[in-house]
Amino acid sequence: MQKPFNRLQARMLKALTETLFHETPMAISPSQVVDNLQEHFSNIDGDKPKEIGLALYGLFLILGGPFFFLASPKMRQSLIRRRLQNTRVDLFQDIARTKGVILAGYYGHWEHGDEETNFDNPIYQRLKYQLPGQRDRSAPGELPIKREPRRDLKAEVFVGHDAIPETVDVIVIGSGAGGAVAAASVADEGHEVLILEAGYNYPSSRITHEEARMTARLFKDGALQTTKDRDVIVFQGRVVGGSTVINNGICLRMKHAGLVHPQAEDVYQTWANLGAPISETELTTSYEAVEGALEVSEISAISGRNNGPHLIDGWNKYAAQSTDPMDKQAISAWFQKNYGPKTPDSECVYCGYCNTGCPYGRKKAMPESFLTHATSTDRDKPARILDGAEATEIIWKTSSDGTRVAEAVDITLRDGRKRRIAARKGVVVAAGAMASSNLLINSGIENSGDGISLNIACPVVALMPEGQDMNVWNEDQMATYVDRGDYLIESHFQPPMSMATLVPGWFDEHFRRMLNFNRLVSAGVLFPADRLGKMEDGKLKLKVGEPELALLRRALATMTKVHFLNGAIEVYPALLKGQTLRKGMSDAEIDTFYEEAIIEPDDVVLSSSHPHGGNAINADPNKGVVDLDQRVHGTTNVYVTDASVMPSCIRVNAQLTTMAMSHRAMAGKKRFG
Repeated sequence: MQKPFNRLQARMLKALTETLFHETPMAISPSQVVDNLQEHFSNIDGDKPKEIGLALYGLFLILGGPFFFLASPKMRQSLIRRRLQNTRVDLFQDIARTKGVILAGYYGHWEHGDEETNFDNPIYQRLKYQLPGQRDRSAPGELPIKREPRRDLKAEVFVGHDAIPETVDVIVIGSGAGGAVAAASVADEGHEVLILEAGYNYPSSRITHEEARMTARLFKDGALQTTKDRDVIVFQGRVVGGSTVINNGICLRMKHAGLVHPQAEDVYQTWANLGAPISETELTTSYEAVEGALEVSEISAISGRNNGPHLIDGWNKYAAQSTDPMDKQAISAWFQKNYGPKTPDSECVYCGYCNTGCPYGRKKAMPESFLTHATSTDRDKPARILDGAEATEIIWKTSSDGTRVAEAVDITLRDGRKRRIAARKGVVVAAGAMASSNLLINSGIENSGDGISLNIACPVVALMPEGQDMNVWNEDQMATYVDRGDYLIESHFQPPMSMATLVPGWFDEHFRRMLNFNRLVSAGVLFPADRLGKMEDGKLKLKVGEPELALLRRALATMTKVHFLNGAIEVYPALLKGQTLRKGMSDAEIDTFYEEAIIEPDDVVLSSSHPHGGNAINADPNKGVVDLDQRVHGTTNVYVTDASVMPSCIRVNAQLTTMAMSHRAMAGKKRFG
C-alpha cells in the first residue's frame, strides 16, 4: 500500500492527535491513529487525499512550523485554541475542520478482520458500544440480525473492462435514483441498454461495518466533498446504485396531505411560475408507481424506539406552548421508507449503518429494485452495467436543421484507459445534479450547471441525564421528522466514527462527550438553499447568505428548546467553537446565543445529501436546459432524468421525487422509437 501522507504530513497528524487527546485516556496510540488514516485515505479515489495533505502543510505553517513539534502539548492546545478554534479568519476556519480527520482516525479504528474480531475493539469497548452482531435481539418483537444477500445483483449483469461493446441502443449515464428508473423503463421497451457507473459494485455481501473503509469506497471523495468555498459538505454516492445505497431510504413527496406541512410552499406552483408546469396529477401517478415498486411504507416503531419518540415528544411539548400557527400545524410523523415487504427476510433490522450501506440486504435501493428489473434475464435484451467507468463527454453530430444528435459517449475507466461507445438511439444523463451538469458543460450545453439548490442539514446533539442510557445506536439512523413548513427537523444518529465528526467540541471536552455515547440523542434541522449554486471549474460554487442563516438560527434555537423540553441537560449545536448550552436557559437566552454565535457559514458545520437543479426544466430554452419532456433543448435524443432537472428547491428529501421525475419522463413514453 502506497501511503498517501509523507513523513512531514504523518508527523503533523501524530502531533495533532497528541494535542487533541492530551490528558485523555486514549484507547489506541497516536501512532495507530496515523496508521488508520494512512490506510483510510489510500482507499479514497481522486484528489481528496492530496487536498488533505496540503491542508496539513497549511496547519504546519499556521501553528508555528517546527515550533509546533517542539512545543508541549499544552502549548500546542493554546495555539490551536487561538488560531483555529476561536478564529474569525475564513482560511483558518476551513483548515480547522481538519480536526474531523483526526477524530475519524481515532473513532474509526477497526481491528483487521471481520465483525466478530471487532467485538473487542478498544474504541467500542470504551464507548460501551456494541456492533450489530453483539446485540441482544431475543426480546419479543425484536428482529434478529441476519444477512439476506439474495437480492444482490448477479455477476453476469456486469460488463468487463475488456469486453466493452462498441455500440448499444441507449446509454444511461448513472445508476442511482434517476438512472436506474430510466434504465428499467427503457429496457421495458425492448432497447439494448448499457448503464455507466463511475463507482464500483458493492452488493450487501461485500458491505461491512468498517465505517472508514465503506465511507472511502462508497462516497464521492470519501464523504469529504465540499462546495468550492468549503462551507458545505456535500455527500454523494459513488457506487452502483448511487446515493440510494448510502442513504436512509426516506421517501417523501413534495406535496402529500398528512405528511407535508399544509402551509409549506407549493412547489408545483413555483415550478409553473418559473416556466415548468409539471402536472401534479401526472407526477402523483409516478410517485405511486415508484412507491409500489419499492414497497414504501412507514417504518416500525421498534426500529426507532428512543431517538424517534424523543423528537416527536419534545416537539409536541414545544408546539403545545407555542402561539405560532406554523408550529401548531406542523406535521410530526414516522418516516416512510423503501424497506419491504415487511417479512422476516426483508424488513429493516435497524442496525444503524444505513449511511455506509446495508449489509443485510434489506433496503430496496436501486440495485435491489430497478437495476434488478432492468437487468433481468427474463427479457430478450437485459440491460448491462459497466462500473468503474466515468462518462466525460457526449459526442454529437448535427442534423440538417441544426439540431444536435448524440451519437456516442466518451468514457474513462478507473485505470485511465479511454473508450468511446456509440449510441444507436440515444443517451440518458442521470449522474446526479453536479456530475450531470459537469458532463453537459463538457459536452457544450449552454446554461448547464446554473441554479443548483441544496437542502442543507445541521445537527444538534444533546445529552440526557445520568443513568438515562438511550442507546440510540441500536436503532434506525433516521426514524421521525417534523415538517415545520419553512424547515424540517429529522431525528438521526450515527455509528461512532461518523458521530464523532458530528459531535462538536475540542480536546478533552469532545472526548468526555463521546464517553457519554449511550446518553446522547440527536436531531438535525434541514433548510433550503434555493438556486444559490452553480458549477464552476468542476466544483459547486454556493454561498449561504443571511436569509438562510437567519432561518438556520431560528431552527437551531427551536431544536435546542425541543431537546430541553424532553429532558436533555446539555445541548451541543454543530458550531466550530464547540459551545455548550445547559438546561435552565430561557427561550430568550437561547435565541440570543444563536444570534451571536452564527455570523457567517464558517461558524457552523453544514452538510447536504440532496443537491438538485443545474439542468432545470423550462419550456423556454433560454431559461432552462431541458424541455417539459426532460429532453435537452436543441437535441433530438438526449434526456436528463436525475435531480438536476428540478427547477427549484423541493425542501424535502429528494430521493423519491427524483425517481418519480425519471418515471414520469421515461415510463411508457417510447422516447427512443
